Amino acid sequence: MSVETDLKKDGIEVIETLNTLKINSIARNISQKICATFPEYGFNQNELFIRLSRLNMYRAKMPEGMAEANYFYKNTSIYFNSHIADEDLEEFAVHECIHYIQEVKDKRNYLIRMGLCDYTEFKVYGLGINEASVQLIASKINSIPKDYVKYFGISFETTSPSYYPLECCLVNQLAYITSEDVLFESTLKSNDNFKKVFSELTSPKVFMAVQNAIDDILYHEEDIIKMNNKIAQIEDRNKKVDGMIKKIDELKNEITLIFMRTQNLIISSYFDTAFDRIIDLEGIEAYRKKLYTFRDFIGFTDGYTFFNDYYVAKMEKLEHKYNLLENGQFETALKVVTKKENIFIRVIKTLKKLIFGAPTEEENMPY
Repeated sequence: MSVETDLKKDGIEVIETLNTLKINSIARNISQKICATFPEYGFNQNELFIRLSRLNMYRAKMPEGMAEANYFYKNTSIYFNSHIADEDLEEFAVHECIHYIQEVKDKRNYLIRMGLCDYTEFKVYGLGINEASVQLIASKINSIPKDYVKYFGISFETTSPSYYPLECCLVNQLAYITSEDVLFESTLKSNDNFKKVFSELTSPKVFMAVQNAIDDILYHEEDIIKMNNKIAQIEDRNKKVDGMIKKIDELKNEITLIFMRTQNLIISSYFDTAFDRIIDLEGIEAYRKKLYTFRDFIGFTDGYTFFNDYYVAKMEKLEHKYNLLENGQFETALKVVTKKENIFIRVIKTLKKLIFGAPTEEENMPY
C-alpha cells in the first residue's frame, strides 16, 4: 500500500510543506531537550539533530479525534494538523520524533519494531504500551504538569490529560514498579529490558495480559472515534445512528472494565510476588512504603474498593511476617517449608524414575 493510499485511508490531506528553516529549528530544539532530559541514554546531540533534520514535515487536514500530529515511517514524515499554531508545532513534534528514533527496519525497509511495539507478519503487539510510554516521555521532555482528569468514569492524575490518558495511567503504574529508567530506556532504545524486568517481578503471563489489555483499550478508543466521525456526517438521527451510539456506550463500558481489571492485576501480581520475597525487616518497610505510595498512581471509579481492601489485607500479613522476622522465627519457618518442598521433589523424581526410567539432565539439576 502506497503512502498516498495510507494518508487517504486515514483522512489526511496535505496542505503545505514546512520549510527547511522551520524543520531545522524543530530538530535542533528537540535534540537538545532529549539529550538534556535523558543524558544517561548516550544520545549525541549533534548526531540526533542531523537525523531529525532529515524528516519531512507537513501541515494537513485531519479527521476529528485524530492525534494532532502523526509520524509515517514509510516516507519518514510528520504530518501536523493544520489548526496547530506555528509556535506549538515543536511540542507536538516531540512524540513523533521519538517514534522516528525508535523505529527498527529490516533490509527491505519494512518496520519490524518501534520501541516496545513488535510488528509481526500477522499481528502488532504492544502498540498501546509503546504509545503511552512515548507520550510519558514527551510529557517529561515538554515539562507538562500533572492534571486531575476523569475519563469513562475513571478519575486519576496524569501528565498526559489529552493523549492516551488511560493507557498512560496504566503504563505509569508499570514504570513505578520497574522504575522509569527501565521503561524509558527500552522505549527509546527498542529493546526487551523492560519486558524482562517486569516479567521477573510478576510473570511473563502477566506481562502479556497487561500488554494485550492496553492494546484493547487503544483499539476500542479508535473505534469510538471512527463511529463519532460517522455520526457527525449524518444529518438526521436514524436507527443506524442509534445503533452506533449504543455501540459507543458499550465500548466505553468495556474500556472501563478492562482498565480496572488490568489495574487490579498489576497490583496483585506485583505486590503478591514482592511480599513472598521479603526476607528482612528492611524489606518489610520498603514494601509498606511502595504499596502505600502506589495509590497515587491508580484510577478510581465510584465504589472502587479493591486497592483499599488489598492494602488492609496485606498490612495484616505484613505485621505477621514482621513478628516472625523480629523474633527470629522466619528462618525456621522457611527451613521447614524448604525441607518439605525438597522431600516432595524427591518423591516426584522417584515416581518419574519408576514410571519413565532414568531422569533427564534437567531433572538432575540441583534445587
